[in-house]
Amino acid sequence: MKAHLVFLVLKVSLALAIIPEKEKSSTYWRDQAQQTLQRALKLQKLNTNIARNVIMFLGDGMGVSTVTATRILKGQLANQPGEDFQLEMEKFPFVALSKTYNTDAQVSDSAGTATAYLCGVKANEGTVGVNAAAVRGQCNTTKGNEVESILKWAKMAGKSVGVVTTTRVNHATPSASYAHCVSRDWFGDGEMPAEAVKMGCKDIARQLMENIPDIEVIMGGGRKYMYPKNHSDEEYPTDEKANGTRLDGVNLINVWKEKKDKGKTAQYVWNRKQLMAIREQDVDYLLGLFEPMDMMYELDRDNETDPSLPEMVSIAIRILKKNPNGFFLLVEGGRIDHGHHEGKAKQALYEAVEMDKAIGLAGSMTSEEDTLTVVTADHSHVFTLGGYTPRGNPIFGLAPAMSDVDKRPYTAILYGNGPGYKLVNGVRENVSIVDIAHSNYLAQSAVPLRQETHGGEDVAVFAKGPMAHLLHGVHEQNYIPHVMAYAACIGQNKEHCTSGTGRNSPMVSLSITCALLPLTVLRLLF
Repeated sequence: MKAHLVFLVLKVSLALAIIPEKEKSSTYWRDQAQQTLQRALKLQKLNTNIARNVIMFLGDGMGVSTVTATRILKGQLANQPGEDFQLEMEKFPFVALSKTYNTDAQVSDSAGTATAYLCGVKANEGTVGVNAAAVRGQCNTTKGNEVESILKWAKMAGKSVGVVTTTRVNHATPSASYAHCVSRDWFGDGEMPAEAVKMGCKDIARQLMENIPDIEVIMGGGRKYMYPKNHSDEEYPTDEKANGTRLDGVNLINVWKEKKDKGKTAQYVWNRKQLMAIREQDVDYLLGLFEPMDMMYELDRDNETDPSLPEMVSIAIRILKKNPNGFFLLVEGGRIDHGHHEGKAKQALYEAVEMDKAIGLAGSMTSEEDTLTVVTADHSHVFTLGGYTPRGNPIFGLAPAMSDVDKRPYTAILYGNGPGYKLVNGVRENVSIVDIAHSNYLAQSAVPLRQETHGGEDVAVFAKGPMAHLLHGVHEQNYIPHVMAYAACIGQNKEHCTSGTGRNSPMVSLSITCALLPLTVLRLLF
């Protein structure tokens, strides 16, 4: 009882110390709500323009709890309490939820989900760019089950296209935009079963160079899968683990250069200095591979050699914007997922902060009038934020009270499972004597696993720009690319954009008004 009272006194004193004076007034909260209401009322005038550009930001593993923790972190990095901070993605006017299950999995992986939100078809776990008739790891089930992505739809419509990621460019998320593979793990032919190679299945790195050979911008990691076996890496020439892995003897970077249109300029870069020296008017095609495998975590990044995600996004948009027909750009904050898997919440959340910076930058370089921007995640993680922490509590800090069971402190951030499970002399580790602020601190978990797992709950979808209001409720994940295609008049969604029946015509405006009338009536009633 005494310990409980001490906890309450501590919590109240901390809260009073951090509450801004203006928030003690009822008027502040009422005025804030009225301002929000007025902004919401303005959304009744819908943006039904054609989306010349489409940008999709994918936070790999960025569940709702990760978004919340990222908001607090970014606010605290700006010397604010953090809870009332607003991320760039949270400024988007339309929000939906996406159901992330795979056709064969309740809790999904990043490959089957990428096929859903890029190709518009739900798929099996571990497969990319193929439908659910394809069986993971079985090469002979590939043919006839391939599905095309919105990146290809955009390219076929004459738009420029780009892929930017902090993982390997042939990792699960980016690969679904261009590859058709029954195994997400077939990064190069050196990672494939010999039988699959004999049967004619192609590794993902090779498909990147061959399936859609004129992708204007490709940036991320993954150099080792492009070079012949034992080929030394440019950056790490003495590190054998960085050597090329290809068994076919092909240098895919040379293949990429050779496949470009004559009269066009193709440039390959492998470090930040080379990238930042690029002038968009001098480059038509850009391939940037900055690490042998995945790129470094932001907290570990060498600013001399590795560009940040915002820097890559800036260069990508500058090159893609040259096309008067517009562009499609896929941007993945891929190492959010890796940080969570490793139980390193600090690494994961700083990766999410970087992606949010890139979202803000992209918004400043484009117009909401003609650019549809969608931000979402492929799946969540068993990542939690709790412990009755007071306002302004450091996001990586301790909960204010001890456990009432084992009488030991615990952090606000925890995992349901993962590598952070640890017993010392048969009891939970005392985290008050551990450097919990370290970049690689393993947050405690309930179940011991070498790698923390994904979570199965729905994830958020944030949208702004033309037709963003079509992302409005709880959707199947494969619905997302169909909305993007409809907005951009590409793929199978073109009829509504023809002369005389365009989206800005009276008949289309009337049909949109009629479709939304029941929703408006319900809002007024309830």
